Amino acid sequence: MGKTTGFLEYPRQEGPVVPPLERLGNFREFHRPLSPAAQALQAARCMDCGVPFCQAGVALAGMTAGCPLHNLVPEMNDLVFHGNWEQAWRRLERTNCLPEFTGRVCPALCEAACTCARQEGAVCTHENELQVAEYAFSHGLVNAAPPAVRTGKTVAVVGSGPAGLAAAWQLNRRGHSVTVFEKADRPGGLLRYGIPNMKLDKAVLDRRIRLMEEAGVTFVCNTDVGRDAAGEELLAAFDRVVLAGGAGRPRDLAVPGREAKGILFAVDFLGQVTKALLDSNFQKPPRKLAEGKNVLVVGGGDTGNDCVATALRLGAKSVTQLEMMPQPPLERTADNPWPQWPKVRKTDYGQQEAIALFGADPRRYQATVSAFKADKRGRVCGAVVQKLEARLGENGRTVMAPAMGGEEVLPAELALIAAGFVGCEEYLPASFGAALTGRGVVAAEGEGYATSAPRVFAAGDMRRGPSLVVWAIAEGMGAARAADASLMGYSNL
Repeated sequence: MGKTTGFLEYPRQEGPVVPPLERLGNFREFHRPLSPAAQALQAARCMDCGVPFCQAGVALAGMTAGCPLHNLVPEMNDLVFHGNWEQAWRRLERTNCLPEFTGRVCPALCEAACTCARQEGAVCTHENELQVAEYAFSHGLVNAAPPAVRTGKTVAVVGSGPAGLAAAWQLNRRGHSVTVFEKADRPGGLLRYGIPNMKLDKAVLDRRIRLMEEAGVTFVCNTDVGRDAAGEELLAAFDRVVLAGGAGRPRDLAVPGREAKGILFAVDFLGQVTKALLDSNFQKPPRKLAEGKNVLVVGGGDTGNDCVATALRLGAKSVTQLEMMPQPPLERTADNPWPQWPKVRKTDYGQQEAIALFGADPRRYQATVSAFKADKRGRVCGAVVQKLEARLGENGRTVMAPAMGGEEVLPAELALIAAGFVGCEEYLPASFGAALTGRGVVAAEGEGYATSAPRVFAAGDMRRGPSLVVWAIAEGMGAARAADASLMGYSNL
């Protein structure tokens, strides 16, 4: 695969990015592609390795190693190396029905498990995938292609995030009549309101939505199933239902002062910003949310990083990001060998921008909020930050506990809670009579997608729990296959 000695001849080269201080002036995507010739050289680095862990998608030490979609990475890279971009697209779309999204927001599990990652730097599979997808769109290779024959079967998909879109796309291609229900004012779910525009341009999402509508998929927005429409209504109107409503219950902070105004969940903050941008055609960013304010972000994951970047674009006076866990090492440790996911420190785009603007990394490790302070108007004005230390818990596991004398008060006129999610919103599966697991997600039989409610399937974060976009797409495709098989007696998806 690729050029036999390519990984020895060509160094890893990623596409250029707009400098941090320059891109802070807008909400546009800032990654730029390499030329096709340069991208081909990056694909040439793909080795003819004995075991391509990049496409395995297996669990190692509790983390995923390789692509959950099982993209045939070496084959795609080889086609890119030889300049056969159309066939590279045909290879990619066989396993990933929404690669324009994963090519932008996936953390590249394939690259972490790449054999080249051990020494010379992983093959740029993430960028190769994105450029293959964009080549396909720009050259008319991605089209609506409505099914020539309809099966006469109807399917309702509840939720239009990555899992819902993947399920709807696959089921419609099979010939079923698909209706997607979305509680927000626009389709896209997490892709629309959970991921900032500079990370995933909403025009890319709209492009896919238009294709789906041309192919025959119907989108019904402003309809919160389980509240605006009962589950029994959908079961009476459709042959099958796929629940893809996500894990919508954010983890809260049960600390004194939490009721103060100006303390928002990260997903609500990001959604407000994106909606204001879309409503004004990107002419009126909601700067009043963060302009001139000291912003505190509680949570060190991808969503926390997105909050940092968004707050900076809205004119924040300062941004501090709290992370409960200790600072990760710069390189793999002995107990985290390849091809496990590397538990190393990553400085993402938002943190890079904060460093460029303020001269310091916004992250504080081993710290959390123990209380919020409010002013006379009831608005948050500060936070008591508690230093943490690692201790051995009763079950023998390491826990983060308050350190003696480790408190300080930070000014904060806006606090964003990005502490993850604890499960799905219960009213949706309850409306269909679908049982939940102890983790607060929809229970599915074995490794399948069928719920305890007849004719109802579940996919994505609603079934798996909070996870990645690439996993949501894999789940959506899997649920579509299961629902199709239950309708037709077999599935060719």
